[in-house]
Amino acid sequence: MTDKTILDSSTPNAPVGQSTLSIWGGEQEHELYERSTQVPVVHSVSFAYKDIDTWHAVALEKEPGHIYSRNTNPTVRAFEDKVKELEGAEAATSFSSGMAAISNIFGTFLRPGDRVVSIKDSYGGTNKIFTSFLPPLNIDVTLCDTVAYDEIEAEIAKGCTMLYLETPTNPTVKIIDIKRLAAAAKNVGALVVVDNTFATPINQNPLLLGADLVLHSASKYLGGHADALGGVACGNKDLIKMVYHYREINGATLAPMDAYSFIRGMKTLSLRVKQQNQSALTIARWLEQHPAVEQVNYPGLESHPHHDIAKSQMRGYGGMLSFSVKGGLDAIKTFLPKLKYAHMAANLGCVETVVGPPVTTSHVECTAEERAAAGIPEGLVRYSTGIEDVEDLLADLEQALSHL
Repeated sequence: MTDKTILDSSTPNAPVGQSTLSIWGGEQEHELYERSTQVPVVHSVSFAYKDIDTWHAVALEKEPGHIYSRNTNPTVRAFEDKVKELEGAEAATSFSSGMAAISNIFGTFLRPGDRVVSIKDSYGGTNKIFTSFLPPLNIDVTLCDTVAYDEIEAEIAKGCTMLYLETPTNPTVKIIDIKRLAAAAKNVGALVVVDNTFATPINQNPLLLGADLVLHSASKYLGGHADALGGVACGNKDLIKMVYHYREINGATLAPMDAYSFIRGMKTLSLRVKQQNQSALTIARWLEQHPAVEQVNYPGLESHPHHDIAKSQMRGYGGMLSFSVKGGLDAIKTFLPKLKYAHMAANLGCVETVVGPPVTTSHVECTAEERAAAGIPEGLVRYSTGIEDVEDLLADLEQALSHL
């Protein structure tokens, strides 16, 4: 994918860089509050009007404004607008968590008798919805081998309502050719949804590759500081209006304080991600040469089987990698607690390095058999590279691996 900047929607002929959008996006077109330079946190649940006609016009969206914070909120709106601009979308709406974003999209567009085509090794919570929650609603779900393109395209050609993709995948860090599969989905009129959490809008913009909707667990890279919970989806206005309406009625609303934390965190999104891209590639290359490591999964490596696809559709390869050590899960139990500069936690995308096996992180909801079916070995380490000095991270890995 070429290094093209997203255009500022307010000035279509003036390209604006990602660092600039990370700081100013979503903040320039709204009313200033007492001359504040930062978006304020508006905790008010409701918003008052002095006359019924104006109140009614705002409620019907004929005039700008807010009625009730389950629906819209000034702080939340600023966050949504920032993501919208970074993804090059027409509109965005937010949720109380990343999984709320995923489940609300399913709830908006899927009905009994519909069919979903997706991949086997998506995030564990998503996989659980596919295998346990949608089938009882008479929604057919077909999960294909993640990069078996002929198989995926054949399943799409049979007819489907939605093609759901995740790239890079969590935690195997596989790369899916979005443009190719989106084209196949459009041939049968399917909606294309892409989870862009691992890549971030700094590294990848799926809407430019044919996706209809892009979603993020904002709790990860967008916030970047592991102190706020939320999700967001973006796409064209008509689709987002449908998702918003489902969400406003079902109530999975993003809290204003979390929205503010995301806005603050996103000021440094471009800087953080570029540092994490660089450090993750350095670490992945180092791990490839380590005698205790069996396999390294990182799309920036020339040895990665999907490196060429990643190179064509991404601007950077991300801060996420995974690797297997000799000795499997038992070795991981020895190795991971020895790390000094890494949290053993079920999170990713933070300024701090975070590590853990899928059995306690991405696929804790799944059984060992379900993880095996998804191609996820029990002895895999998911490594979310932080923004620490990479030399310190390498030294930390070396001393921890020396215990094996």
